[in-house]
Amino acid sequence: MYEGALADLVDELGRLPGIGPKSAQRIAFHVLNSDMSDVERLAQALHAVKEKVRFCEVCGNVATEDRCRICRDPRRVDDLICVVEEPKDVIAIEKTGEFRGRYHVLGGAINPLDGVGPEDLRIRELMQRLAAGATKELIIATDPNTEGEATATYLALMIMPMGLTVTRLASGLPVGGDLEYADEVTLGRAFEGRRPVA
Repeated sequence: MYEGALADLVDELGRLPGIGPKSAQRIAFHVLNSDMSDVERLAQALHAVKEKVRFCEVCGNVATEDRCRICRDPRRVDDLICVVEEPKDVIAIEKTGEFRGRYHVLGGAINPLDGVGPEDLRIRELMQRLAAGATKELIIATDPNTEGEATATYLALMIMPMGLTVTRLASGLPVGGDLEYADEVTLGRAFEGRRPVA
């Protein structure tokens, strides 16, 4: 439908995750109608991310130095590691203000249909961290979907023989949710994670 630079921009935007054809067109036309200074700032931000941002050598979180700010923070406890799939999960947990341990970012989840196996994730690095002996508890905070559950099960089977406490984040019904709209997996997890009222 479009040609030249506009068509190229729509195509490139459409390759981004979560951006469909209509969103790609809307963004492309927004860029087209924006001031040149706004477009230059966007281009500079994209370049800066590729040039300056890397992954933490310890946990795999995003960082601007060799170690992320969480791994550099001396106030964090070293005997508690929370395993997550992606750096965005670290941000979600940090927003709660409830966790003061360290993280380990796997870089995804086991997904045989997409050709992602354990060897494609940062599991080897996790095992090396655990072998150092400072960790007492490992919290598995993978997504509550098929891939996340497969990854959690795999990790638990590998780590339990090491004598560490392995826990999984509780999951179940959201506050304000209706039972009739909950799927079977969510309801099942809610029953498994039930606790006394008083």
